[in-house]
Amino acid sequence: MKSKAKSKPEAVNAALARKKGPVSRFIAHQYRHFNAAALLDAAIGYETHLQAGGKMLVTLAGAMSTAELGISLAQMIRQDKVHAIVCTGANLEEDIFNLVAHDYYERVPHYRHLTTEEEEELLGRHMNRVTDTCIPEMEAMRRIEAVVLEEWVKADRAGERYFPHEFMYKILRGGKLKKSYQIDPQHSWMLAACEKNLPLIVPGWEDATLGNMFAGHVIGGDVKNVHTVRTGIEYMMWLAEWYTKTSKTLRNGEGSIGFFQIGGGIAGDFPICVVPMLHQDLQRTGVPLWGYFAQISDSTTSYGSYSGAVPNEKITWGKLGAKTPKFIVESDATIVAPLIFAWVLGQ
Repeated sequence: MKSKAKSKPEAVNAALARKKGPVSRFIAHQYRHFNAAALLDAAIGYETHLQAGGKMLVTLAGAMSTAELGISLAQMIRQDKVHAIVCTGANLEEDIFNLVAHDYYERVPHYRHLTTEEEEELLGRHMNRVTDTCIPEMEAMRRIEAVVLEEWVKADRAGERYFPHEFMYKILRGGKLKKSYQIDPQHSWMLAACEKNLPLIVPGWEDATLGNMFAGHVIGGDVKNVHTVRTGIEYMMWLAEWYTKTSKTLRNGEGSIGFFQIGGGIAGDFPICVVPMLHQDLQRTGVPLWGYFAQISDSTTSYGSYSGAVPNEKITWGKLGAKTPKFIVESDATIVAPLIFAWVLGQ
């Protein structure tokens, strides 16, 4: 009976958490069933994947940057727990918006009860609402637009082309924004990524605020060549080469590339397709499948939702294998992701 008790999940998890900090010990003690248990299973799987010599690609959908996920994600990047990020254009820019204009943001905890007149009042003050948080247009969006426009025009005139994230890296490294920082730089995941020169992939950048602004500047003639900012197809081509080279290096050391998906949408759908593309379209059949998969989502499978599909569906598309460790936590990513990161960081 005693040996059987020691093998129970709560005993095993308590042993794993013993050398970690109070957050991890709390999770090991309290999170025993349902989505709570799935959270812990995904965290242990993430850690196990890294310990085996693997790399981890993280995807960011929704408004994770405005949710200030950077507080924990930046630590993950700086401690080499994240090796590539795929994000929406909104997440790319909103971390920097928050970096330079945090003091001007406004929280609206009663957002569910706002009248249309109150929404118009926010519009009149140029406060763009994301759920309970208003992003100040003039202090955040227009300030970044002015700085990045200089880089767009400079590249355009020189006949150079860069990816959206490369322009962001340029303005961060250029130091023009440094005097405007309004949060602890340790809490900016974009600064952490820039410091590490982390591979970033930003599919569908065109629908983000800066993507809209870039289109406006091309129409207005400030930027002559629309191709000054490289495209999503080029991102896929770059990702294909990164995945091929990285997996080859890891295969020699018995590691693999994992896929940690926060939310759904293009941030997740775009990169996970690189493996079947390599196998089916490029005939690189020796390239391994993703070696770990976890998703945090509150989407459901109803009406053909790909974002809510259970991981096993991805087997039929040649993305995951039958033996790939798979986890899905059906919950709020703003709550779940920092807890999983805390476990991996040993907090």
